[in-house]
Amino acid sequence: MENLHDHRKVYEKSQLIESEIKQNPIEQFRDWFMDASENPAISESNAMAVSTVEEDGCPRTRMVLLKAYTHEGFIFYTNYDSRKGKAIEKNHKACLHFFWPSLERQIIIKADLEKIAENLSDGYFHSRPKGSQLGAAVSPQSQVIPNKEFLEVKLKELEQKYENSEVPRPENWGGYIAKPYEIEFWQGRPNRLHDRIIYELVDGLDWKISRLAP
Repeated sequence: MENLHDHRKVYEKSQLIESEIKQNPIEQFRDWFMDASENPAISESNAMAVSTVEEDGCPRTRMVLLKAYTHEGFIFYTNYDSRKGKAIEKNHKACLHFFWPSLERQIIIKADLEKIAENLSDGYFHSRPKGSQLGAAVSPQSQVIPNKEFLEVKLKELEQKYENSEVPRPENWGGYIAKPYEIEFWQGRPNRLHDRIIYELVDGLDWKISRLAP
């Protein structure tokens, strides 16, 4: 067994104080996201883990790219027939997680997910590079396939088919918006006395702000 007891790091880059935070968690997220986006050590500030619960009751987590956020929530795109899509269809709750080690920060978001309007999915799909559009159209995401060449052959077929025309958005591909009801901001601090501020939505209207013990 490899002993990892001595893998330690001192967290001391910043702190999270109630008098300095925003009263709305989306605004607080915006401030932290801007910090992450401007940090040269972070290559993909919009990379987030999305956890859903599958039929066997076990959570499943994968990395997804955040593509937009509004006062309502956080938007990402996927294949609706994928494992995450099927899990969301049966259980609309999910957990989003951002971790930015260079800033010693993480954000944990519990949310209800719903599909966004089809015209919004259309708009984003056709803003993507054509190769990405074809990749989304050709891949039966999460399904078992015979081999790697299976997708490569289908991709070449679609490249020829849509060489001079627009690639239609697949009906089973589009966006979700994660509407948060709980958001926790975590800032690393010395001696493992980390700052944890949690926002909880009360009656669907107001945000209650509390400090959690590390």
